[in-house]
Amino acid sequence: MDHALANLVIDAREMEPPEPFVVTMDALDVMDPSHKLLLIINREPHPLYRALQKQGYAYQAELTADYSFEILIWRKQP
Repeated sequence: MDHALANLVIDAREMEPPEPFVVTMDALDVMDPSHKLLLIINREPHPLYRALQKQGYAYQAELTADYSFEILIWRKQP
């Protein structure tokens, strides 16, 4: 995934649950609605996907060569 697409990058590979979820949602709460966030995490965050969908966010997830997930998140346009 092209990291240049993101305005903010959170590397959560060393974080333990639920910290990646909390940090990501907190960042989205204060981030400009036109910006994109890239989350890098070492497991697929299914609870985060559900929360993003409920709160009007879209995302694109990609499994990388080192088996981490890169998830680009942005607010859906009305």
